[in-house]
Amino acid sequence: MKGSSKRETEKPEAVLNLKTVQKMLPLVQHILEDIVVRRSRLAKLAPEQENLDRFRRDLSWPERQRRYALQDESAGHLREIENAMEELTGLGVVLLSPTEVRVGFPTRVNDRAAFFSWKPGEEGLQSWHFAEETTCRPIPQSWLKEISYTGKS
Repeated sequence: MKGSSKRETEKPEAVLNLKTVQKMLPLVQHILEDIVVRRSRLAKLAPEQENLDRFRRDLSWPERQRRYALQDESAGHLREIENAMEELTGLGVVLLSPTEVRVGFPTRVNDRAAFFSWKPGEEGLQSWHFAEETTCRPIPQSWLKEISYTGKS
């Protein structure tokens, strides 16, 4: 329905085929690795930043400088995470699970909205699921046969 103000994440707008997703995967992998690294850095900064924030009224000047530097560094990581998320969105990729950093590449299976699914650490694209489901299914061999790899290294 046109004019709808609420964007439904269950119904992906883009429709990507398996071959296109395979080609996109290295770029998406790089973007997700950046997100994971930056989240890790934020998590490492958090305890020191919380401690300095807690005692902010009693800090010496060098401690205040450190607090400001941590705030700037954290803000930079948050900005870069946001930029990476916008880049994924621009590619048509959906973040399905922020905790495990699982992404979905929108497609259609049997005329239903679906996703090819991938997360860092997985060896290539291996699973898919319907948009309204969360359980991943293995990509059938018949789908993979449609992709011709002539120069896989």
